[in-house]
Amino acid sequence: MVGALTRQDHQVTRLVRRPAQAGEATWDPAAGTIEAEKLEGHDAVVHLAGAGIGDHRWSDEHKKAVLDSRVQGTGLLARTLAGLSSPPGVLASGSAVGFYGYQQEEPVTETDPKGVGFLADVVAAWEDAAAPAADAGIRVVHVRSGVVLTAKGGALKKQLLPFKLGLGGRLGTGRQWLSWISLDDEVGGLIHLLTTEGIKGPVNLTSPQPVTNATFTATLARVLKRPAFMPVPNPALWALFGREMTEEMLLGGQQVLPAALQASGFTFAHPELEAALRHTLQ
Repeated sequence: MVGALTRQDHQVTRLVRRPAQAGEATWDPAAGTIEAEKLEGHDAVVHLAGAGIGDHRWSDEHKKAVLDSRVQGTGLLARTLAGLSSPPGVLASGSAVGFYGYQQEEPVTETDPKGVGFLADVVAAWEDAAAPAADAGIRVVHVRSGVVLTAKGGALKKQLLPFKLGLGGRLGTGRQWLSWISLDDEVGGLIHLLTTEGIKGPVNLTSPQPVTNATFTATLARVLKRPAFMPVPNPALWALFGREMTEEMLLGGQQVLPAALQASGFTFAHPELEAALRHTLQ
């Protein structure tokens, strides 16, 4: 994101949790501290920070960290921006398609209500925490991202080694939906949201072509020229990740469509999964 903005001749200030260097500002969301004076006069703010949802089993401690890292950071930033003498025009605040709950059979868009489950509750609280910025007249966009495809991290990176070894396979029945987006379209979509004045509120950053887990598995195997004959049964997933995390993140899913993004005129570079994977992995 920073690289894309600087290539377009934007000046970027990064928020960091260590002593700031040039072009940086220090903050500590847990302690409620931030170098507010360094945020004066910026045109836009992008906030995507939060503890990794899929990095650990969902113990009570980790679930609290996931929630607190999002609500505390967003609330601190929103209150700080609202109090600036020269606030930004727009805040693009991180969110997720988990808002819609899991095991959705029908397509959903930004007009659909909140679903049920831990992730839905986290996302709702995450979005609510940005209210002080919106109340102050800042244009707030809630960026409901799907699974971002990049070989450098996230869900795709975790799957690459077993798939390259020919040990890949669908999860459970494979019928659960996966709403994904290429990294290029995630970054391009974020910049589009910053620069398109009419957009505010929730916006789904997902490809217009969501797929099932079985389709994703078969497509990734084809791109890597490997077989994918090792399905992972539900009990194995429960043992590895716990029942709640498995049901919401691995066996549940959402068929999310980017209605608001498309209506605003955004053009996807990689709307189709196989082309997106080939571009990502080349």
